[in-house]
Amino acid sequence: MRLLDARSAFTALRALTLGLPLCLGLAAAQAQAVYRIVGPDGRVTFSDVPPPKAPASATAKPGAAGGGASALPFALQQVASRYPVTLYSGENCGPCDSGRAYLRGRGIPFTERTVKSNEDVQALQRLAGDASLPLLTVGSQQLKGYSDVEWGQYLDAAGYPKTSQLPRGYEAPAPTPLVAVERPAPAPAARPAGAEPEVKIDAVNTRARPAAPAAPTAPQPNAENPAGIRF
Repeated sequence: MRLLDARSAFTALRALTLGLPLCLGLAAAQAQAVYRIVGPDGRVTFSDVPPPKAPASATAKPGAAGGGASALPFALQQVASRYPVTLYSGENCGPCDSGRAYLRGRGIPFTERTVKSNEDVQALQRLAGDASLPLLTVGSQQLKGYSDVEWGQYLDAAGYPKTSQLPRGYEAPAPTPLVAVERPAPAPAARPAGAEPEVKIDAVNTRARPAAPAAPTAPQPNAENPAGIRF
């Protein structure tokens, strides 16, 4: 009976000895797990801690309404932030249509400013020295008139890709006027002479209080800004 117990103990000890390296190997393999993490700025780091999972609601969808910069690939975002492209166009302008088609065909993210009113024309003259259309700006560079060769050279120098890298379903921002004119608020009607001042009754404490002062009106034209333009 004692011999049988000794053999059983020896067998158990041997199994434990053979299984111990396997357990240690599994533990070491788990401890050596490395995760590759790509940050929002494009930098790649490595860590033994898994990255947190982003909630489903925070996932950006390409081509969202408005075509924001967040919908663009990272490399294209960087170029567009350093050298933004703006097209100044007008109505019944064939070269403007050709330039717009060129930018769209190449996949250039751009904003478009329309020149229609007298205020728009004056603002364009102050910006470019004349009112010729189309006008394309690539960063601080101004290109007057449409030329696919010249436009392409400047876009290449800025680092824009030669073929479209816009995400599927991308929507460009809608064109907006060059100048948004804010009309001054109408002046309040004059009160008759000898009329009682207007008061408002506070429903909480039932005490009379004077009416709130009228909001200040928009700035009027002056010597420094004769057209009254606000950008």
